[in-house]
Amino acid sequence: MASISHITSFLALSLLLLQVFSADAQLSPNFYAATCPNLQSIVRSAMAKAVKKEPRMAASILRLFFHDCFVNGCDGSILLDDTPTFTGEKNAFPNQNSARGFEVIDAIKSSVEASCKATVSCADILALASRDGVVKLGGPKWTVALGRRDATTASQSAANSDLPGPSSSLSTLISKFAGKGLNARDMTALSGAHTIGQTQCQFFRSRIYNDNNINPSFATLRQGNCPQTSGGDSNLAPLDVQSPNKFGAEYYQNLLGSRGLLHSDQELFNNGTQDALVRQYSQNRNLFFSDFAAAMAKMGAITPLTGSNGEIRLNCRKINS
Repeated sequence: MASISHITSFLALSLLLLQVFSADAQLSPNFYAATCPNLQSIVRSAMAKAVKKEPRMAASILRLFFHDCFVNGCDGSILLDDTPTFTGEKNAFPNQNSARGFEVIDAIKSSVEASCKATVSCADILALASRDGVVKLGGPKWTVALGRRDATTASQSAANSDLPGPSSSLSTLISKFAGKGLNARDMTALSGAHTIGQTQCQFFRSRIYNDNNINPSFATLRQGNCPQTSGGDSNLAPLDVQSPNKFGAEYYQNLLGSRGLLHSDQELFNNGTQDALVRQYSQNRNLFFSDFAAAMAKMGAITPLTGSNGEIRLNCRKINS
């Protein structure tokens, strides 16, 4: 009887572990090896072309992936357009008039469909494109696990509540990332994505006019195209004043000099718990690259839809009819 009891306990434990690890286990770098062998080269060449045309696009696609994963997991929901009967995430405050790069994902999806029809999810295309854009600007490479499926739903309210904003405090950043299974080190490494790309005046206006922990000449520089009272909301400035089109550790060097553009950037180096790590990253690009790559892989595994959940969208902007 004892042996049967042991077997039952073992099976129960095995089932529990299987449930815990099933999402990760169902994602695999080789998921499309047989069904779409050219997938990675198709995405890589399309991103090379897009980034050559506009270097900023690497950052835009990376931001799309981050905003996708933080809202009900990496399920391609951010790509869905609003319709009279469907409310997507594109008009949530963090995305409205700032999320961009959708046409690049559309173009990649078309090329992938031509090679492997109804096989590869938009969620996986976005995950690969994010990695390839970073690599194209000199950043680290990481293995992208694949097998995500596309959501048939979206949540504008979750996009409004779950995404950390540009005025977030350090404690808010840490708690929002923790809510997605990412620790403070992951958060500080992923914030380094701001070594590339641009942001709008509306997101840094308060920082350059009201914050005290900002380099005065840097504040003056940024005030030049971001008026204090009104107008110019969509005027752009580089998140990394040194090298906005090169993925490196300069972002952290900027923080040491009080030249973080967003309030949430400078929160990482403001006599808080992340100061020591910011110093390390500023002096050791390889450490930053390795932590960033690991955190991106971890973020890419946030509650994916796998197996028979979700669908393989034929058009990334709308659910299959």
